[in-house]
Amino acid sequence: MLRLRMMAGLLALGLAAGCKAQVTPSTDPALTRRVEVMVRSQFNVPPDITVTLGQRTPSELPTYDTLPVNLTRGGRNQVIKFLISKDNKTLARLETFDLDKNPAMNIDVAGRPIRGNPGAKVTIINFDDLECPYCARMHESLFPNTLNRYKDQVRFIYKDDPLVEIHPWAMHAAIDANCLAAQNGDIYWKYVDYLHSHGQEINGQDRDVQKSFAALDRIAKDEGTVAKLDTAKLDACIAKQDDTQVKASAKQADALGIEGTPAVFIEGERINGAMPEEQLWMVIDRALRAAGEQPPPPEKPEATPTPSKPGQ
Repeated sequence: MLRLRMMAGLLALGLAAGCKAQVTPSTDPALTRRVEVMVRSQFNVPPDITVTLGQRTPSELPTYDTLPVNLTRGGRNQVIKFLISKDNKTLARLETFDLDKNPAMNIDVAGRPIRGNPGAKVTIINFDDLECPYCARMHESLFPNTLNRYKDQVRFIYKDDPLVEIHPWAMHAAIDANCLAAQNGDIYWKYVDYLHSHGQEINGQDRDVQKSFAALDRIAKDEGTVAKLDTAKLDACIAKQDDTQVKASAKQADALGIEGTPAVFIEGERINGAMPEEQLWMVIDRALRAAGEQPPPPEKPEATPTPSKPGQ
């Protein structure tokens, strides 16, 4: 499921307020137009963003110059440095990455419920939407099959990323789940398991969102009663519907460039969307080896029965 966004592509780098660096415009109108059209088409720059070129300067590459491209909208601007060949026929972009500041390796999971071994060397983080059918498919792959395969070698942590533009009860579900998590992590996981396997029940035949909200609250309260949670505290949390924690998680998803759910990070390596278990396990195996652990042996295919001969 794709998240609706105002800006994509190049602009994901951040058209941040306060970045006031300006560039001296290029004086070659024909070149300016060619570069602008190329940048807009290749990086899906929205029409209301102004694109201007700066003064080119020598680069470290002998056949290329550095060409600043300024993106501006509503008082916000960012300068992106491109490379342009001396003959004006090739536009390129060279990116550098700080290996010590990879956001995918520093996802905030403080206080989140853990499933699996809390001390495991490999962490699987899933940005989840409780109304998303693709998330339900991924959840089914993770539990029980992936958990059963790796046992104490991994731990699972879910982060909230409800796509409220297309899933009307996903935010409410995330809040109710976190109300349970505040008292008991195991009950949180029971609630998540139930919602991912009973999405149509929550939708209802008439898809009345208020009825969906009521069903979510009822299921959460039933889980709390069975688990002997503090019902007064749980009821108050559900009634309040404080979305602060969920929105903070969704904001982190935005910062990571997540455009849809599920989005899984396995020790920083990213997986977008539900995928076959065999491919998911390849990524987990890589992470385990990097952590100095041996993955489980490959599963043996089931033997095909030998057809019986006639009369046997």
